[in-house]
Amino acid sequence: MAMEWAGVVLAGGEARRMGGGDKPLLRAGGRSLLDHVLDRLGPHGRPLAINARGDAGRFGPFGLPVLPDDLPGAGPLAGVLAAMDWAAGLGCDAVLTVPGDTPFIPRDLPVMLAPAPAVAMSGDRRHHLVALWPVAARAALRDRLAATGPDAPRAAFGVRAFAATIGMRDVVFSNRPFDPFFNVNSPADLAEADRLAALIGAG
Repeated sequence: MAMEWAGVVLAGGEARRMGGGDKPLLRAGGRSLLDHVLDRLGPHGRPLAINARGDAGRFGPFGLPVLPDDLPGAGPLAGVLAAMDWAAGLGCDAVLTVPGDTPFIPRDLPVMLAPAPAVAMSGDRRHHLVALWPVAARAALRDRLAATGPDAPRAAFGVRAFAATIGMRDVVFSNRPFDPFFNVNSPADLAEADRLAALIGAG
């Protein structure tokens, strides 16, 4: 039986080094980073949503559900839990998470990662939030976050540490001619994303 999955773009990143605002709404190649991500996930025909804090209206033009996370201080795992809960409500077996500042993910990413749990790697780097999570792990994640106090070290909320508890597999992707998990963290990165968008569009 085929795996039923949903996809969630984690849009919590702030563009602090680029004047503030949401990184996924920055533009490369004349389009937002979020547009690039959704274009690569959309053809799979699976339910998609955006995970973000604050006013959901800023993502209104994308026409997708916006999932808040209600665990301040829990970091990206709060978004993963919100994604799992939403996917569970749809009757899915797994949920794919992708950061909204990673515009050039492989178009076959969900197929390559299946079955869950699995995480993407390129070169020698593991991309902890480019992952296919089993929805069945949500109770364990909720319990883990509930048991972690607000004064706990950041490592206690680490994605890698939780992933290890559910047997996450590494799936290696080629990083040639460019790293498909390149993400935007600085003005120089945004300029590189603009260059790559033009290169991909001409290819």
